[in-house]
Amino acid sequence: MTDDEKMAFVQQLYTVTGTGDFDAAETMLTDDFFIIEAEGLPMAGEYRGKTALRDLYSHVFGTLRVAAFEPEGMTVGGDYVINLISFRFEDPSLSPARLAELFRFRDDKVCEIRPYYFDPKPIVDAWAFYG
Repeated sequence: MTDDEKMAFVQQLYTVTGTGDFDAAETMLTDDFFIIEAEGLPMAGEYRGKTALRDLYSHVFGTLRVAAFEPEGMTVGGDYVINLISFRFEDPSLSPARLAELFRFRDDKVCEIRPYYFDPKPIVDAWAFYG
């Protein structure tokens, strides 16, 4: 898989999960796929298996009310794609959350996602506000 194909693959994964097509998303993930959300976040922990995105999204987006995702840049190297993104919440009084998401590839599928929040406070605040 070329670097351009990896970046397009990640964009497609955002597209299918954004429309709620988790059946399609699961075909893009390895059987042992996992996501690790950092301690200190309301959704902290490990989410494993092909349904991990579905499980995490229902947990997070069932509580947070995200109004828009705003891409800030993407880069690729080796087996990794890093996507910089921010998202705004429905209530404009809440600060946007900014993060870098690491996607690791194996056998032309995503096997791992690790989100790194620049500041976890906007997530914690939004969780308290909407939760």
